[in-house]
Amino acid sequence: MNNKEEIQLFLRAEKVIKVPHGLAREPLNQGILKMKGLTVVESCTFTKGLKGTMFLEDHLLLFVLEGTYTVRFGSQEYIVRKNEMVLLQKSIMVEYEKSGEEGSDYVLDYMMFFLKEELLTEFIKMVYLESNYPSALVPVSVKAVNERLITYIYSLKLYFKETDNIRDGLIKVKLLELLFDVADADEQFLYQFLLLKRTKRKSITEVVEQNLTNPVSLNDLAYLSGRSLSAFKRDFQAIYNTTSPVRWIRNRRLDIAKEMLLNTTLSVTDICFSTGFESVAHFSKVFKERFGVAPSTCKQPLQKPNHGAPLKI
Repeated sequence: MNNKEEIQLFLRAEKVIKVPHGLAREPLNQGILKMKGLTVVESCTFTKGLKGTMFLEDHLLLFVLEGTYTVRFGSQEYIVRKNEMVLLQKSIMVEYEKSGEEGSDYVLDYMMFFLKEELLTEFIKMVYLESNYPSALVPVSVKAVNERLITYIYSLKLYFKETDNIRDGLIKVKLLELLFDVADADEQFLYQFLLLKRTKRKSITEVVEQNLTNPVSLNDLAYLSGRSLSAFKRDFQAIYNTTSPVRWIRNRRLDIAKEMLLNTTLSVTDICFSTGFESVAHFSKVFKERFGVAPSTCKQPLQKPNHGAPLKI
């Protein structure tokens, strides 16, 4: 694969939203419930279509009450329609497209539940399933929501009207109630919850290459590879012959960014976000540390051929 072919794999001229942290903004009629200061439930109703990319910091359980919410990751696509749900694991990059239906004045109404490891662990202990993990992979699939779950979801809307008066303990109880309702509604979902706690061991090289330009942490990569953080660091260091996985990944991203600066018309900001960096200021700082010049200096206008000496970096 030549440089230009490799660059095409990383083109993503937009900032990736990390969720749930990045949700405390618009869109319209948005409600958020937090536990220990962190978003755990988001309710949103609005009437315009929207596309984007988000990185899941926690496991996501998505319910659609009106409209259509399409999510894509890797080669998979899931279309979630009215009164349907889907469960997605954490530490993945998801492209989304959401819109209302013509017959409902294009209203889009959905809820997103962000499930932390600690909550899943507590739930699994409560249902006494520690030793009953499924032996086979349970595929991700869109499921219909039954009447009990629909009633539960609509009952939560009252809480969004007085978020300042909702205690963490009550939110936790409501989340556990949700998990029990989902598990009772569909046994396959129960197995999916269990598998979220037992990720299959994967090749570190494969995981790193697939996520190189995603805004992932070492904890994310360790989870995706099916290892503890310490085991991931140890195996990474042996495979890549480095003492610092963080520095190695950052340098690879910077190398890709340099190629993009020299061979595409994307702006410095677009290239920053396309290569997994989350701050233009930080990107510019580490780029200059590595190559001795600022990204803006390295940038070459492709539409104007440069017949002078090549830039030395």
